[in-house]
Amino acid sequence: MEIMELAHTNPSWPLAERIVKALRGAGNQAYLVGGCVRDLLLGIAPKDFDISTDARPERVLELFPRSNLVGAHFGVVIVQEGGAHVEVATFRSDTDYLDGRRPNSVAFKSSPGQDVQRRDFTINALMLDPETGRILDLAGGRDDLRDGVIRAIGDPESRFREDHLRLLRAVRFAARFGFKIEPATMRAMRELSGLVTKVSAERVRDEISRILTEGGARRGFELLDESGLLPHILPEVAAMKGVDQPPEFHPEGDVWTHTLIMLEGLGACSLTLGLGVLLHDVGKPGTFRIADRIRFDGHVDEGVRLTREIMGRLRYSSDEIEQVVLLVANHMRFMDAPHMRESTLKRFLRLPGFDEHLSLHRLDCLSSHGHLDNYEFMRRKREETPPEQLKPTPLLTGKDLISAGFRPGPAFSRVLSAVEDAQMEHKITTREQALELAREIMAL
Repeated sequence: MEIMELAHTNPSWPLAERIVKALRGAGNQAYLVGGCVRDLLLGIAPKDFDISTDARPERVLELFPRSNLVGAHFGVVIVQEGGAHVEVATFRSDTDYLDGRRPNSVAFKSSPGQDVQRRDFTINALMLDPETGRILDLAGGRDDLRDGVIRAIGDPESRFREDHLRLLRAVRFAARFGFKIEPATMRAMRELSGLVTKVSAERVRDEISRILTEGGARRGFELLDESGLLPHILPEVAAMKGVDQPPEFHPEGDVWTHTLIMLEGLGACSLTLGLGVLLHDVGKPGTFRIADRIRFDGHVDEGVRLTREIMGRLRYSSDEIEQVVLLVANHMRFMDAPHMRESTLKRFLRLPGFDEHLSLHRLDCLSSHGHLDNYEFMRRKREETPPEQLKPTPLLTGKDLISAGFRPGPAFSRVLSAVEDAQMEHKITTREQALELAREIMAL
């Protein structure tokens, strides 16, 4: 597919095309720039469009009065129309980056060549004339795109000192596209890796999330390790390196190697599954001991504690934290599945997002001993068990117990749980049987 045909697959394209034509009709230069051009050249449908122009923000606002001036200081205007939006930025050069994220001030420029020099990596500095399809390559980005290289523009150390987030972005782009990081760029990343501690938790979180979910998670975490970034952002994961495992269960090697193999098997995935895979064994380094063999007593509980701590530190949402905690807390339960009581098995199957529990367990097995018996057992049980059997309509409620003369108290929860167990195991089927069982339990 021609690159301009690919652009048409994005619903924001008609707006982007109209903006370029309007700017050029008003006597200005205008190009598509950045990630959208990179993705088009890679044969990937762009998620959004950015336009670079010599028009000042006030001129863009004159041409598109309903736009939002989101960065007057930086010359950035968001043009919106219906559900579509396009970012339009004035050519500029940046002065000192005092906060390690944004320049203290900018100077508007008239030439695209001057604008390109402020950008992060060569593959993100390509410009495209949408009317002719001509590529404007002022930083060698097309060669790097062809050769699969992430290269900082100009002096790598300067680029990373300007914006510390670029340290993580280099890893993310290399992982996403399967590219290598150019040696001088990698050297600068190693030397300046400590600067990542000055990046906000939310931005670190977002980069980690993308690395985990875009299909190149193993490569991403290998590069985080190689660049020296990993101990600064996820010291608990870095601690997995060199932690031996019993070879009879883990012939693949230490906890770090096991986790990398699992990450490789993820592909593009949900965020919670990616985090579950990354953190499922995070409790092992702190519980390692050698007895009759290598053991990790209590590593699940320690993993749950660390998962809450890590995800809280990175400002993940409460819902995301709870799902990943469930994945970590339950990942060892599959080994007991064939021997579980029916009610216990059904409670396990009805855990939120059980497909993710299954996926994590499958990857866990394939990355170690290779046996999928318990996975297949639980997969069949899930397919064979109707939803109404996993969570049947209650035969008894707390109000029923009160009506039957019982005084509300902590025992209610125990009674109702026991009644539900009996119901799921087909031992009782009516309200009268449930009340009789409740009376027996309360009499104990």
